[in-house]
Formats: sequence, structure tokens, C-alpha cells
Amino acid sequence: MNLASCHTIEADSYVFEGHVPFEALEAVLRDRPGITGLAVPGMPMGSPGMGDDPSARYDVIAFGGEAGAGTVYYRAGTAQPFDT
Repeated sequence: MNLASCHTIEADSYVFEGHVPFEALEAVLRDRPGITGLAVPGMPMGSPGMGDDPSARYDVIAFGGEAGAGTVYYRAGTAQPFDT
């Protein structure tokens, strides 16, 4: 799975790649799951910094550790984004 995007940060031993929504980032830093980090591949419209589109839908992928090569962690733009 290609998880590359435009921005990479490291925070509190996690890696965040791309336009990760704050809610997902905060959940990782709070809950401390056994993953390497989160990624939003590409630059989807409606993601943070990519326009204001309240109907935008895209997946945030957890990778490394318990997530392996990549699993959906958060579904942005849905009523229950943590139900994957």
C-alpha cells in the first residue's frame, strides 16, 4: 500500500503522514495504540488544508505494528469515523 503524501511529522514516537485530521491524530496520542503511525495518502480534497468541503470522505490509514501494512483507522466525513 502506498501511503506517501506531502508532509511527514513525528510526534511522541508516532509518525503522521499527509493531511491527517486532528481528531484522528489526537486519538492516537491519547489512546497510544500499538502502531507506527497514521497516513492520508495523496492530498484528498476536503482534508485539513485542502479546501473546505464538508461532504469530503477519505480514509486515514494506520500502519506498522498491530496495523501491519495498513488498515483503516478513521473514516473522515462519516457520522462515526472510528467505526471501521
